[in-house]
Formats: sequence, structure tokens, C-alpha cells
Amino acid sequence: MVKTLAKRFVLVLSALAHRLAILLLALCFTIPAVAQAVDAAKSKVTLALATEPPTLNSAVATDTIASFVLAHLMEGLLVYGADGELAPGVAERWQLDAGGASFWLRDSARWSDGKPVTAHDFVFAWRHALKPSTASQYAFIFYPIKNAEAVNSGKLPLTDLGVTAVSDYELRVEFGQPCPYFLSLAAFMTFLPMREDVVDHWGGRYAADSDKLVVNGAYVLDKWVHGAHLRLRKNQHYWQVESVKINEIDMPYITADPSAQFNLFRDQQIAIAPLDTGLLNEAVDRGFDIEYFHTGSLFFLEFNFREGRITANRSFRKAVQRLIDPDLLVNKIIGLPGIKPAYSLFPVTVKGLKGSFREEYPVMRVDPSIASARKYLKQAKEELGLAVWPPLVLLAGDSPRALQEAEYYQYLFKKGLGLELRIDQQVFKQRLEKMRRGDFDMVSAAWGPDYDDIMTFADLFASWNDNNRGRYDNPLYDRWVRLAQGSNDARTRFNAMAQIQRIVVEDVPILPTYENGALYVQNPRLKGVRRSIFGGDPIFRYAWIEQ
Repeated sequence: MVKTLAKRFVLVLSALAHRLAILLLALCFTIPAVAQAVDAAKSKVTLALATEPPTLNSAVATDTIASFVLAHLMEGLLVYGADGELAPGVAERWQLDAGGASFWLRDSARWSDGKPVTAHDFVFAWRHALKPSTASQYAFIFYPIKNAEAVNSGKLPLTDLGVTAVSDYELRVEFGQPCPYFLSLAAFMTFLPMREDVVDHWGGRYAADSDKLVVNGAYVLDKWVHGAHLRLRKNQHYWQVESVKINEIDMPYITADPSAQFNLFRDQQIAIAPLDTGLLNEAVDRGFDIEYFHTGSLFFLEFNFREGRITANRSFRKAVQRLIDPDLLVNKIIGLPGIKPAYSLFPVTVKGLKGSFREEYPVMRVDPSIASARKYLKQAKEELGLAVWPPLVLLAGDSPRALQEAEYYQYLFKKGLGLELRIDQQVFKQRLEKMRRGDFDMVSAAWGPDYDDIMTFADLFASWNDNNRGRYDNPLYDRWVRLAQGSNDARTRFNAMAQIQRIVVEDVPILPTYENGALYVQNPRLKGVRRSIFGGDPIFRYAWIEQ
């Protein structure tokens, strides 16, 4: 009896051990699958976002996060191809001439509910963006189109805009001024189509959630839990769906902290992570391949020119210009390879007549000097009639680098000029809102090029541009922008840009600080990810997972 019980006990233990082994084996395969950066079986990529997009309404979106998401959800007349070249999108062919442009749309383009994308969807979208009540900060980008500026100001009706649906599949654009770079504009997010019935149905809530928009791009917005999670799935109605290799782009992490993103990458939970100063050595020590991409973005301090702001005083701005040394900021404070000191409104990536604009039109540099800075500050105090300097407010982002930069400025202001600089650190969405309202003395800002032409930087501080957050208003600056906008002659345009570059140095509407370069790590099995200055970044439309 005892032997029989013992034998049964052994058999039971053996069975339990066998089941436990199977369970452990299953867990070994299950646990990584839950946190898998790339899943070849499902063709799924997992990513982290620095922040959620403030909006996915293409008529009012202004930021790089929205640009990244919209580049996957939507498709314009033209797109940027796998090698960064302009390629057919909804338009299968086009013709550009001095007076305008014609686009012939493919009849296979569909919205995510199966309805065809037509020329009328572009006419509506462009009129909607220019409608004064929309308050699009990118309305100015349509101004080369005939009557666009007058429509945006309410002087002419929407129907007077120089864009016409000749038929369901032919769109004609009439220029009011020369625009040799219009094809690049046509690939920008504000030029994306919109469905009138959907926009009218949702009104102010349009594109506020995953169920409140229709899309026509390679992916649909499958999930949007605000502040927590976005997920994109392949759009089965996309006209080129068979060429899309990644089925799902999951973004279950939202954090602006590079360390947090790097830890997720290290643990194989996300496929790409940015590197900041403190992370580069660890990435090298772990044997990760380090990738580099020049973003084409300019970072700068922007001054507030609204009434009553000390920063509207030129002598004060000249004092700050003499105080801050971009070379020292980049090499001693930020200390990250690939980031370049900035001395011009135009980054080194901007094209000129034959090569780089900056090589063809060298910028005049201003040498930093504490003595000169204090001299200008004294002059500013007299001009402003101040007995005592009040505290100044610097609006900054919430990333570690943004805080590091802001604290460095705070130190310089105190030690070099004896001024109190208070840091107003805000999350991305709130910082954009405060910039829009002008709730700052200075703001640490950045601008990435929207299209492949020098004008994308030049008109940024024109008086009519709503992205001119400090409300800089200089008739001479405006005149040079208008001259460049009114000419098809390349040399005339670039000579005007040289004058704009000179004004930025002499009048200091902004203080360029650095040109950004992105160091990052990427899962080696993830191939074909396009890093690009234009058209959203990064792009997974052409990517695949290696088995």
C-alpha cells in the first residue's frame, strides 16, 4: 500500500514537473512577445512617442509629432518616396508652369471608408484652412495661390481662391505670385485633403479621437487613448496597400525622457530610441549601432515684441546676443556629437544656387563678449527708463535637454548681466499654447523645414506669419520676403535671402543657438525606415522587418 502510494506520488510529481516545464517554456516565448520591439510574424513595430499630437486636424496642426502621425494616416497630391524624392501620391501626374499647376488624380485613391478621394476634397481642405474662423497658423503657406491672402483676411469669399476642381479627378491651381517650389508645398501636411461631410459632422471635435476622422493614407488610426497610447493599422482601402509591409505601428509609451526611451529599447520593448548626452556612452558600451541624421532643424531663442515687453528693445536683444556663445552651448553644455552651433536663420542643409546657401552667402558672426553685453544692457536700461530690472521669463520645454539649456541661460543671465531669469517649463502642448498667446519674454523654440525651399525659413518672421510667435514686425524684412516671393529668378531670390540673413544678425528678432542632429539606436531587424528633413519623420511606409 505504501509502495503504491509512493509510486502514485512520484507519478503525480512527474506529471506536475512536466506541466511546469511546458508552462515555463511557454512563458519563455510569451513574455518577450508582449514586449517585442519588432514582431516579424505579425509585421508589427512598437515605438514610443515623446508626446501625443496636440491635434490630428491637418488644417491646424503645426508640430513635428502631428506631422509624423499624419504622414502615415494621410496622403497628399505628392509624397516623399523611399529615397526622399518627390513622388506621386493621390496625383498620378502633374504639370507645373509659371502661372500655376495642374494635377490629375488616380481614380483608385480611396478614403478609409471606401469612398473615392476627389479633387473636391482638396478644394474643400484648402478653403477650410484659409477660412478666417479656422484660425490656421499655417494659412500663410497657401499665399502663393491666387487670392489666398485676401480670402484668409476675409476680404474675399472662399470661392475666389484660385483652386478649381475641373472634374472629380483633375485639380487646377492658379498662382497669384511665382512659386517654383509649389510641388514641394503640395506634399506638406496643410495641403492634405479633407472630407467635407466628415468635417461638418464633427465640427470642432473633428480629428479629436480615432473615430472622428477618415483617412486616405497607408494606415488608419486604430486606437487613441489620450496621453497614453496610439496604434496605427494598415489601411486596407489604401490604393497601394500591397506595397505596405508593416501591418501595425503600436505606440503604447509616451515619454519625452530619452533615458526612459533608451531603457525601453534596451529591454527590447521599442524599436527606435533617441540618444542624449548621458546615453551615448552606454549605447556604445552595449555594442548598439549608433545612427545619425541631420534633421535640418534650427533651434533659437525667440524674443517677444508685444507692447510692454522689455525684449522688444533692440539694445537688450543685442546684450543677449553678446552674452550667449552658440559654440560653447553646443560643445560644453549639450556635448552631443552631430549638433552644430547656429549663427544664421538658415541651416547648412538649405540649398543655394548650386550648393549650400551658407557657403555661397557666408553669415556675419558676432563675437560674444561680456563687456559688450553689459554695455548694451546699460544702454537698454536707459532707453527703457528702468530703475531696477524686473525678472524675465524664459518659456522652455519639459525634456532633459530643454531644462539643461534653460538652466545654462539662467546662469549666464545672473552671472554675466545680474538679471533674474525665471524658467517656465511646460509640456509640449501647453508650451505651444503659451507661445501662441505670447505668454513669455523669451522662448526656447525650434523650426524644422516644411518644404524644400529656402522660403520655409525666410518667411517665418514676416509680420503676417502666425508662426512668428514673438510678433516681430519689420517692414524691411517683409519687403525682402515679398521681393523673393515675387520672383522666379534664383539669384534675385537668394540675394534677398542674404539681406534677410543680415537683418536677423543686426536686429536680433531671434538668436540662433544650434542646428539639431539626431543620434539614435534602431533595432537591426527593422529595415527601410526613412529619415527625412521633409514629409514627416521617421517614416515606416517603406519599412519591413527582417526575418
